[in-house]
Amino acid sequence: MGTSILHIDLTALADNWRALDRRSGTGTETAAVVKANAYGLGLGKAARALQKAGANSFFVATAEEGVELRQAVGPSPWIGVLGGHMAGDTDMMADMALVPMLNSLDQITRHFEALPGAGFGIQLDSGMNRLGLEPSEWDAVRDLVMKAKPDLLMSHLACADEPDHPMNEQQRTAFCAMTDGLPVRRSLAATGGVLLGPAYHFDVVRAGIGMYGGLPFEEARPVVRVECPVIQARDVAAGETVGYGNTWTAEAPARIATVSAGYGDGITRHISGKAMMFDGTTPCPLVGRVSMDLITVDITHLDHVPRSLDLLCAHQTVDDLAQIAGTIGYEILTSLGRRYQRRYLG
Repeated sequence: MGTSILHIDLTALADNWRALDRRSGTGTETAAVVKANAYGLGLGKAARALQKAGANSFFVATAEEGVELRQAVGPSPWIGVLGGHMAGDTDMMADMALVPMLNSLDQITRHFEALPGAGFGIQLDSGMNRLGLEPSEWDAVRDLVMKAKPDLLMSHLACADEPDHPMNEQQRTAFCAMTDGLPVRRSLAATGGVLLGPAYHFDVVRAGIGMYGGLPFEEARPVVRVECPVIQARDVAAGETVGYGNTWTAEAPARIATVSAGYGDGITRHISGKAMMFDGTTPCPLVGRVSMDLITVDITHLDHVPRSLDLLCAHQTVDDLAQIAGTIGYEILTSLGRRYQRRYLG
């Protein structure tokens, strides 16, 4: 059938990390978030490119991801596990020198009992109500925790993509109230928080979606291109339909290309009949429904049958496609499946 190709520009990835690092300013470390297989792009190669660019601290979601990352980057980088210390994680945490961000009293108890003296951080809930200790819980255990010398105190902003949202300052104030004056490094900002300015930077920022070319970091260089091979082209007469459910009918004679990609590759059906594919800089509209393995595209206006068409490229970014699909760039990136042939540049 032919396999779609996911082109991944590691130079652009590294450049985006450097750009966010410059925005975070002197005195603030820029860690790299490489959870979910580096947002779908391949953990090992992405992490090594970022390490070469200067990143020496990383965040993953789970201990299992931390093990894979440690094997990729070696013994020296600091690796934080955002999901904390879960039951069954102890050996991985110890063997791979992973640093859990402890999110609850239960996790604090587990870590202190299983790995006394081992590194850890604390995640505090500053108002997002998703993960972390509530202020009252933190008050109860703060003295005990600080005696154990945590690596980091962190929280997470709920509305950083909206610079004027009052929740940002509300959370910053809450985070400061819980952490001011404590002799420990602090982290509040991910990509959106970096862009909010120095008041949000503290000691460590966590570069995530912006590294991978996504909003809200508008200056980011594109990192991914999805190239889909054309399997077949056919002429369709006026009045004939294309694809499942007869959702598209040719109003005039048309030429339709069928490309090798579909929702089995993480390309959501929600872009059916709405998105474009590109032959170089020329847009070609999707027609009919996206199916599991195939997408049909109107190429009537081209004077040739292209060998392939691009779905993600400089002319239709992850955020463009996300807007069409009614989702966010994070979901577009992390949905890109295993069937792609991944080709790395740089």
